[in-house]
Amino acid sequence: MENQFQTFFERVSSALGIRNLSELATILRVNRSSITQARKNNSVPANWLLSLFRSHGLNPDWLEGGHGPKWLKPGDSVRGDFFPVPKVQARLCAGAGSFEVGNQIEDHYSFKTAWLQSKGPKDRMVLMDVFGNSMAPEIKDGDTVLIDQSQTDVFAGSIYAVGVEDTIMVKRIEKHPRKLVLLSDNKEYAPIFLSDEEMDRVRIIGKVLWICRELR
Repeated sequence: MENQFQTFFERVSSALGIRNLSELATILRVNRSSITQARKNNSVPANWLLSLFRSHGLNPDWLEGGHGPKWLKPGDSVRGDFFPVPKVQARLCAGAGSFEVGNQIEDHYSFKTAWLQSKGPKDRMVLMDVFGNSMAPEIKDGDTVLIDQSQTDVFAGSIYAVGVEDTIMVKRIEKHPRKLVLLSDNKEYAPIFLSDEEMDRVRIIGKVLWICRELR
């Protein structure tokens, strides 16, 4: 009997450069338990094929049975090409707060398309600067972070860009019963607790995937 799941995984890996099942879960935006269940059942949900077509341009017929071209969307072939990710003027706060939330693009930085697509939809990526030291030493004042705006579901302990009213912050997030907790790596900063009643003030901008630091 053909191992449908393994064949599917190998095709996605060859196209997008993913290395393991955790990265597969990330690009599909599903829980790792869903991947484990599909592997156990030797099945590939149809909505996964549709998701990979919409986000990366992969041909569902090729993913499922090896038929037809690998790519259906022009320009989505990832052999050696680069994709320009916009850097916006909005400031991520990692400290006392920032109110510079304009989304004007100030520049573009090129990333390998294959690498971006292994992390998420490339056209949902954005770069922003971090100001403040509340996330030090992991993220320092002046660092630039890459954010996937498609990843807004909270996974405990991951780092997200979060908007709270007019302030944009970068924090680790945990869910507690009836509240959301924004945590700083720098222990000098107290956790921020947001109750159910305050959740209308909060928006998850996206998950932080990558950090860039200029040596000074």
